[in-house]
Formats: sequence, structure tokens, C-alpha cells
Amino acid sequence: MTEYIRRDRYLRQLISKKDSGEVKIITGLRRCGKSWLLGKLYHDWLTGQGVPEDHIVSISPDGQDLQPGADLPDPLRLIHCLRERIRDDGRYYVFLDGLQKVPGFERTVNGLNARDNVDVYITGSDSEFISGGTGTLLRGRCDEVRGFPLTFSEFSEGRHEQLSELWKEYCTFGGMPEIMGLGTPLEKRDCLARLWDMICLDIAQRSHIRKRQAFEGVADLLCSSVGSPANPSRISASLKNRSNLSVSDDTVRSYLGALEKALLFSVARRFSIRERRYSRNIRKYFIPDTGLLSAGTGFRQQDFPHVMENIVFNELLARGWRVDTGIVESRESRDGRQIFCQREVDFIAEKGSDRVYIQLASALTDEAEKELVTRPLRMIRDSFRKIVIVGSDIAPYTDEFGISCIGLFDFLLDEKAL
Repeated sequence: MTEYIRRDRYLRQLISKKDSGEVKIITGLRRCGKSWLLGKLYHDWLTGQGVPEDHIVSISPDGQDLQPGADLPDPLRLIHCLRERIRDDGRYYVFLDGLQKVPGFERTVNGLNARDNVDVYITGSDSEFISGGTGTLLRGRCDEVRGFPLTFSEFSEGRHEQLSELWKEYCTFGGMPEIMGLGTPLEKRDCLARLWDMICLDIAQRSHIRKRQAFEGVADLLCSSVGSPANPSRISASLKNRSNLSVSDDTVRSYLGALEKALLFSVARRFSIRERRYSRNIRKYFIPDTGLLSAGTGFRQQDFPHVMENIVFNELLARGWRVDTGIVESRESRDGRQIFCQREVDFIAEKGSDRVYIQLASALTDEAEKELVTRPLRMIRDSFRKIVIVGSDIAPYTDEFGISCIGLFDFLLDEKAL
């Protein structure tokens, strides 16, 4: 087994953005490996390229550099530390890890980035690093690298077990880097449960949420119904029925916003393919890691199709695709009557001008099942690619309608398969 997992996808992105003149912002869920990527993998690559060790300045607000005995780092302490370590006109690479804790850090980053000899990298577990106040204060001079927990390909790197055994482990315990060195299932369960509680507590505190039970109830509901259509009204009603918690739709909406902002859940919006418009309310929620999904449901038995859907969704995001869900409307004849039908397309993945329609199937055991799975794809009249990802091990093929079918492992282990 290799000494550590290389995470080449993200390392290549950082290398390509080196010395670009823009601030590199590495975002992602807490504990997904952002600090390791920057402080170890990219650091080692830079030194391997001849960058002197003392010209790589790595600072964390949690480190003793900034806050011995202090509740919050002092921005002046950060500035003083940077001045001490950037001593000449040579090229410096500055890594600033977890800067949300430093009040007014954006101005410091702006000042650093204005220097000709400084290349700045920061990390954060908050989507508003790009879309909110930080992106505004950095005046557009920022470039995002979105990080994720380990994909199945990364999880399997250097492992020699059968793929089926690795898949069972990955579906249950996921790819949070923190659990990779743990041996027993009990250790992994305990670690994931602690991570889940810590992340939810952190979100509640940062978002000033007072009704913790209701907030955690919303998070638990999203885990229990991952990949299912949801909106605030449905979630509010479910909370009332399951836990006797009365929470308004607006409050649920604010909780969903906090979970999205903290990158604990990602959203796929529903897109009408024929009408070319998004649904206002219906969305699907996915969680970045199946281990956290297990923790959020108390390690109860999960529905395989939804776990598979969650993993494929995360894989597409990690590969740089923007992902929606789709609906194809039609009028069909049943019992001599014309009825209006909506058929679901699991994913619409877009990257630049490329688009792929994707259906998922646990298996295609007969022609009737294949016809049912592929019907929504055959109803789409444009020329973009249409693919079925099958949970069983199949040889890839393309049918008479131009729809490609590929096995799940072939898709997950080969980025060129899509």
C-alpha cells in the first residue's frame, strides 16, 4: 500500500493555477482533506520543484503562531506573523488554513495578493468563500478548487481486496480521510458518529441556530431520504409526523441554507428538459460522504439504489460536472385516455458545452426492465450523450437507440468512461 493517498486530481488543479495572480481558495466539507492537500501534498511538490522551505509560509489560526490562549485570532497577529516570515523579494507561497476565524482576513489576503512576489492559497469549509462576502472583497481575483472526501477510486488505491468487498466497506464507511487508518468497524462507526456530531454542532453555532433538536432533525431527515425529492413543506410535515416538532417552512428553509453553506449537503435542482426551466421548489439533497450518511441515519440499513445515486452524484461533482436532475413530460394513452406523465432522468451533467443524460439501474435483468429504465432517455430529442450506469458488472455496450450502458465500477474507476 502507498504511504498515503496522492489525491492527484486536486494536486493537478493547484499546479495548473500556480503563480496565476489569483488567490487559490480550496473549499470543501470539514475534515475532507483540504489541509493535507495544501500543507503536505502541494508543499512536497513545491519543494520538489526547488522552492526553498523557508519560502513556503504555512499559517493556521489554530496554530500557536497566532492565538496562544486567545479565543479568536487577532488580525494584527496574523499580519505580524506574515511580515516576520516574508523577509525578502524572493518568490513566496503562502498557505492560510481555516481563515474564517480571523476577523477581517479578506483585507490581509488582498494585501498579500497585491505583492508581486507572493502566491496565496487559503482553505475554507464554507461555500460563501466564493459566492459571498469573501469573493466580493477579493474583487473577483480568486480561483476555487473544490475538495471532496475520497472517491471510490481514491479509496481503492493501493488496496488488494476484491472490488465487491471494497464497495461494501465504502458504501458503509465512506471516504473521510480520518477513518482510513482505523482498523475495526466499531472504531470507524465511533469516529464517524463523532464527526457527524461535531460538524452539525459547528454549523449550528456558526449559523446561530437555537432550536438544535429541530435543526438536527432536518439533517437526519435529509440523510434518511437522500436522493428523494424534497422541499421545506415536506420536511416540515415529516418533522411533525416523526418527531412531533413544529417548525415553519421558513425556518426549515434557513436550516437547509446553513447545511448547504457548510457543504454538508449539495443540491440537485429539478430541470424540465422539454420546457427548459427549473422547478421552483423541488430539489434533491445529497451528502458528500456515505460514511457521514451512515452516521446521520444511525448506521441503519441503507437503500442501495439511493446510496449508489449519492455516490455517482459525488463522483460527477468531483470530476468537475455541474449536476441537476431531469424531468421529461409527455402525454400517453392509458385505458383509452390521454394522461399527462412526468418521467425522471436521474442526472443531467454539464461541463462547459458538454451535456450527458444519466440513468441509474441496480441491474438490467430483462428487456422489460431495460425498456423502463431507458424510456426517459429515448424521449429526449436532442443529440447529447445518454448513458445508463448499471450496478451489476456488465460489459459496456451501446444499444440501437444510441444509449450507452456501463457497469458501476467501470464508471467509478475510469474517469475517461464518461
